[in-house]
Amino acid sequence: MLLENKKLVMYKIPKLTVVGAGPGDVDLITLKAIKVLKTADVVLYDALVNEELLDHINPNAELIFVGKRRGCYRYQQEQINDLIVERAKTHGHVVRLKGGDPFIFGRGAEEMEFAASFGIETAMVPGISSSLAVPAYQNIPVTKRGSAESFWVITGTTKEHKLSDDVVLAAKSNATVVVLMGMGKLPEIVKLFQQENKNELPVAIIQNGTRSNEKVGIGTVDTILAIVNENELSNPAIIILGEVVKHRAILANVQQEHSKELIA
Repeated sequence: MLLENKKLVMYKIPKLTVVGAGPGDVDLITLKAIKVLKTADVVLYDALVNEELLDHINPNAELIFVGKRRGCYRYQQEQINDLIVERAKTHGHVVRLKGGDPFIFGRGAEEMEFAASFGIETAMVPGISSSLAVPAYQNIPVTKRGSAESFWVITGTTKEHKLSDDVVLAAKSNATVVVLMGMGKLPEIVKLFQQENKNELPVAIIQNGTRSNEKVGIGTVDTILAIVNENELSNPAIIILGEVVKHRAILANVQQEHSKELIA
């Protein structure tokens, strides 16, 4: 609290809180995240954030859309970093609302480091990652006894706009492979798995996961490209490769047989 020209002026401590909004379904944001949104002075939100969540923000807060889509960047990352620092110093508590979990290919760590370098207090509220929740909503577990003992979560496109070398390693393993931001590299991914003789490996592609406009394509390494074209699947989508994809159909068959028994 400061006295300036004999008027009482409230001083707000500059702070950044990076908040995970979850994969899309508004109910998948955490209670802690909602509490933080109600304390925000400024909220910078991304394109993957469900806009229904904006109703939970402090009504006096400034809302700034800083979303990035392929080929359309309202703000470059450097501009977002500068905006965080500028608003924190002039307004107080800045909330950076990001889809999924900000620490899983979300640049949350980078933004916190940048803010901290200017002496700004930082905090983080984890979010439910699309890499786990989106397959789960379609009854696809990323691990299952007898099918997968581990899983990889890999970005499909690196900073250099190339396919990650980790996909090459993952294709050699028996793990479930979840690829985020990889639709543009799908033909390359398919080729890598074919080279490992995994032509019949089940594949699922889920677009707009957990949202009302969700679209799903199920196939194998050899058939998935045709299925993508047939169903017009595109970003934002995740790719799941592994035997666990079969669980979706197995569960559906069990439920169907149970229903037949009840009717009989």
